[in-house]
Amino acid sequence: MGATLIIARRELGAYFATPLAYVFVLIFLMLSGVFTFYLGGFYERGQADLVAFFSFHPWLYLFLVPALAMRLWAEERKSGTIELLLTLPVTRWQAVLGKFLAAWLFTGLALALTFPLWITVNVLGSPDNGVILASYAGSWLMAAGFLAIGSCMSALTRNQVIAFILTVVVCFLFVLSGFPLVLDAVSGWAPRVLVDAIASMSFLTRFNAVARGVIGLQDLLFFVALAGVWLAATTVVIELKQAD
Repeated sequence: MGATLIIARRELGAYFATPLAYVFVLIFLMLSGVFTFYLGGFYERGQADLVAFFSFHPWLYLFLVPALAMRLWAEERKSGTIELLLTLPVTRWQAVLGKFLAAWLFTGLALALTFPLWITVNVLGSPDNGVILASYAGSWLMAAGFLAIGSCMSALTRNQVIAFILTVVVCFLFVLSGFPLVLDAVSGWAPRVLVDAIASMSFLTRFNAVARGVIGLQDLLFFVALAGVWLAATTVVIELKQAD
């Protein structure tokens, strides 16, 4: 675990060594405010809560998280530093987990900086702070799923733009998998068990349940398991690429 934390500390510091960290946080906070107070109809609803804020998180992450994840391995491969990293006395899994933890902690920092919204709704009314806290936890876990997918896509290529596009496409499929449009297209030829499995993979369905206060352990474990599977896939991809 020590090697993992060393890599995570190194990667986290690298974010703040470039304008990327500040641009990401600024855009995230600006879009969060716009979506909450304008597109989300915060004032029109006349209710002091953060439902409008959290309802847009899957769509925010769909484009912002891939922009953060695209550099995880593609940049290392393009610059040639991946060979140096993999020759260090660390396992592939430790390297993958360390890079992922750095990106996840950074995303958590950006999410934590939205705390003025939480303070605002408490000043305006008496929201259910337990639901809000659970929604923050669910949002952070959902970000882990997005980041793990992005890590795998980044390991596939040395081009960050391609990694970004691949991540957006794959994450978009996960977001939309619970929509009637997708389920109707599949239900015409697939057995019911497969349709239910596809519906259960939806980020929106899982996260909206948490954001409404229906906190199910299976919804939280879904994002944990999803992140674990994609990080394991990242390790396999790196092994295969190194063998080429």
